[in-house]
Amino acid sequence: MDFLRPASWEEALAAKAEHPTAVPIAGGTDVMVEINFDHRRPEYLMDLNRIGELSEWQVGQDSVRLGASVPYSAVMDNLRAELPGLALASHTVASPQIRNRGGVGGNLGTASPAGDAHPALLAAGAEVEAASVRGTRMIPIDEFYTGVKRNALAPDELIRAVHIKKADGPQQYSKVGTRNAMVIAVCAFGLALHPETRTVRTGIGSAAPTPVRAKEAEDFLNAALEEGGFWESGKIITPSVAKQFGQLAAGACNPIDDVRGTAAYRRHAVGIMARRTLGWTWEQYRGAGRTLEGAA
Repeated sequence: MDFLRPASWEEALAAKAEHPTAVPIAGGTDVMVEINFDHRRPEYLMDLNRIGELSEWQVGQDSVRLGASVPYSAVMDNLRAELPGLALASHTVASPQIRNRGGVGGNLGTASPAGDAHPALLAAGAEVEAASVRGTRMIPIDEFYTGVKRNALAPDELIRAVHIKKADGPQQYSKVGTRNAMVIAVCAFGLALHPETRTVRTGIGSAAPTPVRAKEAEDFLNAALEEGGFWESGKIITPSVAKQFGQLAAGACNPIDDVRGTAAYRRHAVGIMARRTLGWTWEQYRGAGRTLEGAA
């Protein structure tokens, strides 16, 4: 195994073009596990830790540009207001040591359906900034996951950053694991309310071959909220609407039985998480509305 250590982003892109099979490593929290267990033996490893820009983020007027190597701990400490769903997901990642090393870019590169960041990125409607010596392109998160641990990157591309719209409404994240820490998700669910567009987006992890959205559940809830005047009134969502939303979210799953849980349990758990996160986010939305009305 050869080790590549570019000193700049330009050097990294050139090295990736010359060695398309090179596996990038920054935090190493996914790659090193596979190597240590001899599940993967790449011909080249490319260390990206000398490239400082990958560990930087910029908060713009409408969105956050998150460098591929920004650690989860930085999201938790600095971007909780702008990216609440991702910050909540970051809290569930492994241990403090791993949260200080691992980042969203690694989750995306590995593209495991159990990656903790994926449901939050799907719910927020993120875009992945991919670059090569040929140029830069933006990949919508809905088009990024192409199969089990496969993504839409070309062989000569590297993830430079993730662009995530700043939250315009409440976001939530829920994860089921076999214990409270250092655990791979049995299943996970992310939900984001977007009051500006009067839409809801979801993300499901570890319950299908890829991270997925519950689009039928989203369509149902969007129609129910609009037809019932919920966005304007802020009234409590009826139990029947919440129940149907949960059932449709469970129906979006295509899980397997494995050592962490059965397919039936995963579907059931996703339905419960969908219903609960809807309740939590809607209560936040109603509370924010009352606060604004009181201030007026």
